[in-house]
Amino acid sequence: MVSCFVNGKRETITKSKFLFLDALKRLAPFFLLLLPLISIGQVINTAMMDTVENTVIGHVGLGGYVDSYYSYNFNKPQDDVNPYFVSSARNNELTVNLAYVDVRYRSTNMRARFVPGFGTYMDANYKNEPGSLKNMVEANVGIRIPNSKIWVDIGVLGSPYTNESAISKDHLMYLRSFAPENVPYWVTGARATIPVSPKVNAYLYVINGWQVIQDNNKSKSIATQLEVRPDKNLLFNWNTYIGNEESKDRPELRMRYFNDFYVIYRPEGKRISATSDFYFGYQEKSNASTAFWWQANVIGKYTFNNIFSLSGRLEHFDDPNAAVIPTNINGGTGFKASSVGLCANFSLYKLTLFRFEGRQFFSQDNVYKDPNGTPTNTSFMLVGSLTAWF
Repeated sequence: MVSCFVNGKRETITKSKFLFLDALKRLAPFFLLLLPLISIGQVINTAMMDTVENTVIGHVGLGGYVDSYYSYNFNKPQDDVNPYFVSSARNNELTVNLAYVDVRYRSTNMRARFVPGFGTYMDANYKNEPGSLKNMVEANVGIRIPNSKIWVDIGVLGSPYTNESAISKDHLMYLRSFAPENVPYWVTGARATIPVSPKVNAYLYVINGWQVIQDNNKSKSIATQLEVRPDKNLLFNWNTYIGNEESKDRPELRMRYFNDFYVIYRPEGKRISATSDFYFGYQEKSNASTAFWWQANVIGKYTFNNIFSLSGRLEHFDDPNAAVIPTNINGGTGFKASSVGLCANFSLYKLTLFRFEGRQFFSQDNVYKDPNGTPTNTSFMLVGSLTAWF
């Protein structure tokens, strides 16, 4: 316990909370520098999973992506799985997070995409899907509505939620935040893409549910996405979700209501980039009061030259009543934690990226385990990654 003054009064707080607040205070000036900077360029929506370059021959495009990594968790999980994450989930192994081949077809009125994937991300995140569906990063076909600019795509689709996806190469840091790990990485159903204006796109989804390929309750869910680009450097995005989450594994769940907001600032040729995501949701339950959960993060990057850049992240995730995380690894109900991280990025060649990241986790509760298996409220990990795409 640490005694300190808060708003002129002496209070006693936990050591982990004190360390997190101290780190927040030290890094706050860096992130404040990011807020007023707006100029002109072209920003990529890093929530989307279609930014890998393709070699195009006629109507067909072919690409690929390989994300290899090594992580070391100083808490030494006994099952060698980094808890609460499906991305870069294995501890103390040289392995592949995600590798896939991306095949696309595009004509004036029809398009299709097939992306089979492999790696520890696929093993962890698709384990509940049957058979060959375990290997579907994306698989969909779309048509353009006659005499319009509206497209309708049906199949397994990339999720619009949060400012991060399963594809790390466009992210400011390598490791995923709590945010994308606790929302769908993909959705299955139909999506209508509606260009509202040159700066605004709207999307409407009718899907099987919250990150499922095979429908688990026969109720369909509705999702929306509104993407606004005030200029070529800045992107604002608002997503929603409404659906019944009752399933065999969690029969107590009922309607889920979710809102997700993020902003991306990525000016071409400038030294500073930034992104931030905030979301909150309500989960109705048959045997308890409605559960509320939320998270917030801010990520910034400073580019020193064409090869080297440095990124930092602050985040907090709060699910006290087990809306999306039923139990923590020590058997307790609900989960909340914060983290601070620093990532060194090296663009060695045009289509490769090497990264080295350190990340410290904090919690008021004992939601982690130390190397002896004893519940604790902190965790620290290091990870190195080499990623290539073509």
